[in-house]
Amino acid sequence: MSFYHDLDRYKDYTAVVDETGISLTYGDMKKFAESVGKIVPKRSLVFLYCENRAGSVLSYISCLYNSVVVLLLSDSIEDGLNKELLNIYTPSYLFVPKESKIEFEGYLTIYEEYRYCLMKSEKKYDIPLYNDLALLLTTSGSTGSPKLVRQSYENIQSNALAIAEYLELDKTERAITSLPMNYTYGLSIINSHFEAGAAVYMTTKGILQKEFWEFFKDNNITSFGGVPYTYEMLKRLRFFNMDLPSLKTMTQAGGKLSPELHRQFAEYALEKGKRFIVMYGQTEATARMSYLPYEKSLEKYGSMGIAIPGGRFELIDADNNVINSTDIVGELVYYGKNVTLGYAENRGDLIKGDERSGRLVTGDIAKMDSDGYYYIVGRKKRFLKIFGNRVNLDECERLIKKEFTNMECACGGKDDKLYIYITDDNEKDSIIKFISNKTGIHPSAFRIIKIDQISKNDSGKILYNELSGQAT
Repeated sequence: MSFYHDLDRYKDYTAVVDETGISLTYGDMKKFAESVGKIVPKRSLVFLYCENRAGSVLSYISCLYNSVVVLLLSDSIEDGLNKELLNIYTPSYLFVPKESKIEFEGYLTIYEEYRYCLMKSEKKYDIPLYNDLALLLTTSGSTGSPKLVRQSYENIQSNALAIAEYLELDKTERAITSLPMNYTYGLSIINSHFEAGAAVYMTTKGILQKEFWEFFKDNNITSFGGVPYTYEMLKRLRFFNMDLPSLKTMTQAGGKLSPELHRQFAEYALEKGKRFIVMYGQTEATARMSYLPYEKSLEKYGSMGIAIPGGRFELIDADNNVINSTDIVGELVYYGKNVTLGYAENRGDLIKGDERSGRLVTGDIAKMDSDGYYYIVGRKKRFLKIFGNRVNLDECERLIKKEFTNMECACGGKDDKLYIYITDDNEKDSIIKFISNKTGIHPSAFRIIKIDQISKNDSGKILYNELSGQAT
């Protein structure tokens, strides 16, 4: 039985603790879910505005428990996008932080607990929903778009089981919310730990704040997860010198970690007797598709690892032929029960069934070594043709960041012109000379663009679309 239906399995174990002092067992979660089930009809559509607080995760579990379809959004969502989503999808109910309820006209508060309000629309909406549709998430690459990923109950359950298995989770684990719960990676941490009967410690603080680490130490946290940007910041924070005796496991996903940083954290983990596990995933695959076993973290640094339990990969060439040879680059394709149903761009799409049949063409370019470990080379669409040369923008970024270690950068552009966005142009001439030498392309192909900051989404991924508008 699924973790969100079988809450009695761990009835007396702690499930959620948040920084406000709320501490709840799995039995408490079940009581809350049963209360919601008496109010919200099955197969209703609900928007949940997420914070990393107990009330938010209780609201999420109550939706799954009662077969209510839920869209997870950030409580700090941009107002224009929020209005667009409300207009397009017309949810009958909202779960909203108590402080935010005055912002929602046309919705009345009908239930309130744990600093969250359940609100009901003054209008009645009849929205046909596919029987196995459970969850809606925004796509990680389109935070400014109403395009949603449709996830099924089987997607959620199979991925939670697989993650709990390869991370070897049990009831003694104490994970901290170092990522937003409305982000697929952050949510997968919650789901997989609940599958194992473990506890999730929720904080709205980030890793750059002193309070985050105080909460971490006070509660003997055993694991945290981070995106590449997280690990870049941890290195700057002198993480390697921190005293964290309770920490057992660090996970990384949400984009390719630079091989240099991967190696450094792998060395630290092995030296300190901890586990560093690099993973790969997409919202379109519920969350995780691969992991690099911690025993291989140094030997195979730079690798995304192997497929999760129950999944498999293949590589295809430009003609969709399967590549069976090692070290040959191709587009990565994944097969598994966690491959989601498809997208939704309007409420009429919520009745659609499974459009992928367990197969996801990832859009990532990868290769496989002789031991069966995969390596991401770049994105299919993150290439430019410059003076007849095919240039990998992700690789250019990696090279520049490795050489100019105290500087953020991002690469974009168009054919025959590569833009390098930086926040400090003191090294402008040196960067152009360096990347020209590395690529063998004439310096005239490169243009430095100084900007105030490099825009990123909640998961720390660079918003390339926003950068392109500054290349005038």
